[in-house]
Amino acid sequence: MTNRSSIRPLAGACALAAILSGCAQPASQSTVSAHVAAATQAAGTDLQPLLVLCKPAPATRPPQAESDRGIAALMNKPPPPQGQAFDNLYYVGADWVSAWAIKTSDGIILIDALNNEAEATALIDGGMRKLGLDPAQIKYVIVTHGHGDHYGGAKYLVQKYRPRIVMSEVDWKMTETQLEFTTPLWGAPPQRDMAVKDGDRITLGDTTVTLYLTPGHTMGTITPVFDVKSGNRTYRTLLWGGTAFNFGKDIPRLDSYIQSTQRMSTVAKEQKVDVLLSNHAGYDNALPRLEALRQQPGLQPNPFVIGNEAVLRGLTVMNECARAQRDRFTLQ
Repeated sequence: MTNRSSIRPLAGACALAAILSGCAQPASQSTVSAHVAAATQAAGTDLQPLLVLCKPAPATRPPQAESDRGIAALMNKPPPPQGQAFDNLYYVGADWVSAWAIKTSDGIILIDALNNEAEATALIDGGMRKLGLDPAQIKYVIVTHGHGDHYGGAKYLVQKYRPRIVMSEVDWKMTETQLEFTTPLWGAPPQRDMAVKDGDRITLGDTTVTLYLTPGHTMGTITPVFDVKSGNRTYRTLLWGGTAFNFGKDIPRLDSYIQSTQRMSTVAKEQKVDVLLSNHAGYDNALPRLEALRQQPGLQPNPFVIGNEAVLRGLTVMNECARAQRDRFTLQ
């Protein structure tokens, strides 16, 4: 599709300064509408799933029983078939929450560990075997953030295969002291292992994953960036580490999210990122794209390769929806 500008019309004396230096207008219903309009324009027709972020988020978290019911409903959806997105990248996740396996020349790097031992057994362990991968080759598990739907199966994997567990220092501390979310449906947090900081790299064989700290969804969220391969072509990939605004009325945290999306837009542009993934399949169209590849193995162009312009638009959608939510909370 044609390129779409991510700069929205701005009114008043601040307009030019806003474009040049990020000067913001006071929050109002008009600014909320302008941010949503900018996100909608950036989403085009191909990035519609991300627009769910522009819906008003609750100012407070739901009661535990309500939260448990919602999580149970999501977890009870039948799991999709596991699939191969690229020569070296495989989906071994559930319908709701993702897990991605990067195959390297010296083992496997797993990104996220699903909700609990049962899912890790059936979908990661069993799914890898169905795809011709050996789960005993998992050498690292990168946990994108400290919520149980991403670390819940990690203890099982450690007990069975002894991989290193990677998480940011901030989120290790959170899981060791005061869990932000908890439910009996999730496995317990893993024991502290590798704590990483912004820009650290995990190298295994022929593959390096660079870990960027992108606070917002949690204050220690990690966004991995790495290469995927298709035949003789290599594509730079960004896996956004935490998406939803499920933390209530916390304006400084939304500010962090906004800054993270801006920063990663710069990274994506500089590194010519062509693939934008998520750790929840509802945001990145992973399941229909995997189905397309199952129906037509070797399909070209690969549906996961959306191009740098679309990756930047995706980050713009997240940025503008976060700005809209910040302005809504400011007005409350």
